[in-house]
Amino acid sequence: QVPLVESGGGLVQEGGSLRLSCAAPRRIFGTYAMGWFRQAPGKEREFVAVISWSSTIIFYGDSVKGRFTISRVNAENTVYLQMDDLKPEDTAVYYCHSGRTTDIVQSAKGEYWGQGTQVTVSS
Repeated sequence: QVPLVESGGGLVQEGGSLRLSCAAPRRIFGTYAMGWFRQAPGKEREFVAVISWSSTIIFYGDSVKGRFTISRVNAENTVYLQMDDLKPEDTAVYYCHSGRTTDIVQSAKGEYWGQGTQVTVSS
């Protein structure tokens, strides 16, 4: 299993911001689409965002559109998720996911997952 390493989670008040990071091995990062999912207790895993290897294709889940921004820096082998205007319903474990195309990632059928990072938004 290739490690995807997430960081940046934590506790934040409603309306605040956090930036998540996910680092991947170079041999994969440069050609793979990268995405984020989240899972809250008792709920199904939810798609958050995906970005193609060239950053030309980006999609967001409906619940985060206009508040979250996904980006990547290929030279750093890192994908970011900037989360603004956070709400209590954003509380979840956030997972990084990678695969060969944005469609594969968005359908959660890629090869690699991270261990997850907890985001908690207090009201």
